[in-house]
Amino acid sequence: MLIGVPKEIKNHEYRIGMTPAGVRELVTAGHQLIIERDGGTAIGLTNELYEAAGATIIDTAEEIFATAEMIVKVKEPQPNECKMLRSGQLLFTYLHLAPDPQQTKLLVESDAVAIAYETVTDNHAGLPLLAPMSEVAGRMAIQAGAHSLEKSQGGLGTLLGGVPGVAPAKVVVIGGGVVGINAARMAMGLGADVTILDRSLPRLKQLDEIYGPQLKTLYSNVESIEEEVIAADLVVGAVLIPGAAAPKLVTRDHLKKMKTGAVIVDVAIDQGGCFETSHATTHQDPIYIEEGVVHYCVANMPGGVARTATFALTNATLPFILALANKGYQKALSDDQHLRNGLNVHRGKVTYKAVADVLGYEYQTAEDAIR
Repeated sequence: MLIGVPKEIKNHEYRIGMTPAGVRELVTAGHQLIIERDGGTAIGLTNELYEAAGATIIDTAEEIFATAEMIVKVKEPQPNECKMLRSGQLLFTYLHLAPDPQQTKLLVESDAVAIAYETVTDNHAGLPLLAPMSEVAGRMAIQAGAHSLEKSQGGLGTLLGGVPGVAPAKVVVIGGGVVGINAARMAMGLGADVTILDRSLPRLKQLDEIYGPQLKTLYSNVESIEEEVIAADLVVGAVLIPGAAAPKLVTRDHLKKMKTGAVIVDVAIDQGGCFETSHATTHQDPIYIEEGVVHYCVANMPGGVARTATFALTNATLPFILALANKGYQKALSDDQHLRNGLNVHRGKVTYKAVADVLGYEYQTAEDAIR
C-alpha cells in the first residue's frame, strides 16, 4: 500500500503521524511511504532520517493527498485537507467529530473512509490509541495548571506543592480514567493536596488501594463536584464519553463561587469540553479568564511535547496501520472488531452512533458499511 504522511498544519502542532522507525517497519513489510518535506524537522526527525528508513520525501501535501491510498495523520484534517481527500481514500487519525459539525460534513462529502484513533477499542474496554495521548495530556495538565496559577499568568499566585509552613494547593481532578490518573500522579508528585472524582466505584476502590491516603477519592455527583470545585485552586477536567461530546459538569454558577485566580484545565476540550465556559485555545494563546477563573483549554495539549507524543503515538498506532496496509481496510476491519469500532465515516455515511446522534445524521453500522 502507498501510505502518505503529511505535515500537520494546526496551530503550533509539531507532531507527525509516524516516526522513522515506524516507516522502516512498514517498508520492511513491503509498503511504500511518502512523507511531506520537513514534516518532523521541528522535533528532530529530519528528512534524512525518513529517507534512511526507506521513505520518499514529497514537497507538498497536495501531492500526498493526490496519490496515497492511506493518509496517516495526528490531528483532525483541516477544511482544506478534507477537500483534498479522494473518494474511497483511507484516513487514519484523531477526528473528534461529535463537537465538530463542519469537519463531519466535509468528511461525509469527501466520500472517503475515516477511521478515528480515539474510538478504536481493546479487549479491556480501553481506548489504546487515545491512551498514550491521554497519558501525556494528563501529565501536562498539571504542568500547565501549575504555571497558570502563577500571578503573572492571572492566577492566584499559589505554588502547587506549597512550602514548609504553607499549605499546598488543592487540586481537584474530575474523571478517574487515563487522563485523570496521570494528572493525579503528577499533582501528588509535586506535593499538592489531590482529590479525584469518578462515578465508578470499582475505579475509586482501585485508586484507593494503589495510592492510599495520599489521594482522596470521591464519588462524582452534582453535590460533590460543586463542593470540590468551589474549594479548589486547580481543577482538571478529565471526563470522556468515547466518541461523544463531553458533558458540561462545571457551570458558570460554579465558577462565580470559585476563588479569583483559581485555574481550570479542560483536557476534554477536544470533545467540546466539560466546563460550561470552555472554548478551545492554542499553544500560541493558551489561556483566558472568565468569572475571575483562568481557563487553559488547549485543544492539542500533547503537541506541546511533540517529540515524546509522536513516539508514544506511533508505538500505539503502528500495529493497526500494518493491519490496514497488509489486509486492506475492509478485511482488516472485518477481522478486528476493535479496529472496526474506529470507523466513523464510510463513503458518505456516518458509522459511529454517538456522532450520528449528536449531529443528526442517519446512522449506518460499520458492519453494514464494509460489506
